[in-house]
Amino acid sequence: MRRIYANLLLLFVGAVWGMGFVAQSTAMDAIEPIFFTGIRFLAAAIAVLPFAIWEQKRRARTMPESEPTLTRKNILNFAILGAILFSSLATQQIGLLTTSVTNSGFLTGIYVVMVPVLGLLVLRQVPHTIIWPASALTLTGIFLLSGGSLTGLTTGDYWTILCAVLWACHVLFLGRVLTTQRGGNTPFTLATIQFFTCAILGLVLASFFETVSWAILVAAAPEILFAGVVSGGVAFTLQAVAQQYTTAPQAAIFMSSEALFAALFGAIILGERIGFSGYIGCLLIFTAMLAVEIIPMLRLRGRTQIS
Repeated sequence: MRRIYANLLLLFVGAVWGMGFVAQSTAMDAIEPIFFTGIRFLAAAIAVLPFAIWEQKRRARTMPESEPTLTRKNILNFAILGAILFSSLATQQIGLLTTSVTNSGFLTGIYVVMVPVLGLLVLRQVPHTIIWPASALTLTGIFLLSGGSLTGLTTGDYWTILCAVLWACHVLFLGRVLTTQRGGNTPFTLATIQFFTCAILGLVLASFFETVSWAILVAAAPEILFAGVVSGGVAFTLQAVAQQYTTAPQAAIFMSSEALFAALFGAIILGERIGFSGYIGCLLIFTAMLAVEIIPMLRLRGRTQIS
């Protein structure tokens, strides 16, 4: 897959997550955050499991008998990814209980800047220079899209900041796993193990700290199914596929379009409206996505012509 198509696929992932944000917000009227996170990923794992089984059977036919289709290291890495994913989304759901959607949208978007910063500090990955102004443009765009003001940090805001840190770690670690995994990449298997890890952690913790009942599941069933099967099963699997062919900082910027699509679907589904500053924010996010895709290509083409 060419990088441009991978990035467009990640843009689609952002759109699905943007719609999922509406479902996540409305679900909190009927269900508590940890239980919701666990049950949505149980639905996601069940949806992706048949594809993982097919993937492993196909690999078994094409790989030498002495080469395992799935190593213990693979399983461990996928489970670690699942634990990070659960921690990130659970903290976001907890934050939504006590913070505004404006603050949550902006503070979650901080991961766009955290990905290249953590990549440089932890993994010594030096990003393309366009990543820095593009990250700043994206962060500014999300801020304007969120209304251009923060009403004061609450407990929920701190939970959301923690969500952004954890999500940046997930993006970076996923990129590293995909580039170092032996025997080729297995996005469906990765997604299934990730999702089952999230489900187990969420359901176990919810049974101790939250109210768990069949009536709650019925009340939140539409949101659970959408957030689990579509926003979770489809979108996170597509992320695992597409991120094999692009860089973690570029992936972060394209997936940050979630904020733009959340505003769009919020207007369509919930009747919400954005002001002039919101439209400026949309323009900045779109500009950043174009810059991070086009400028590296132009420089590479220029060097090729010179040589």
